[in-house]
Amino acid sequence: MDMIIPVKGAVKFPITIDPTVWIFDDRKVDIEEFFGGHYEEVDADDTYTDVTSKQWSREITEGAVFPPTLKSEKKYERTKLLTNSYAMPLETFILNSEPTAEAKELVVETNGQEERFSLSELPNLLVQFSQEGKPLRDDGPVYILFKDGSNLNSPLKHVSAFRVE
Repeated sequence: MDMIIPVKGAVKFPITIDPTVWIFDDRKVDIEEFFGGHYEEVDADDTYTDVTSKQWSREITEGAVFPPTLKSEKKYERTKLLTNSYAMPLETFILNSEPTAEAKELVVETNGQEERFSLSELPNLLVQFSQEGKPLRDDGPVYILFKDGSNLNSPLKHVSAFRVE
């Protein structure tokens, strides 16, 4: 199965998406946290600024000292990546391809079928790329989920391309 997904059609820049690298992306959301009500959307720039500012202030006052918990924190994060299920917001990728002014719909191509969504629905779509730490090889490479959780138990599977019309 091909793991690369094209974004094509009425776009200024046709792009390809490789969901296998999203595990390293800070924009990923833990599906269990997201649909369990524990997810809090944060701006990546604000988070980066806060963390950097705190680290800078700490180094000024204490000197550069590495916390003794750093190894255990890294191990915890690695374990989380290998056991949790993750998704990415789809909107960013479609908007990066710059749909033309005439474009109104996103067509999700799956196993010879098509599912249509209005471009205004993009903020409500998630693309699941991992199930319990494993890529979605058998019926993937990605699933389409609605942010309201209405299709959590029956996501749109076998996604092969995104076409903007």
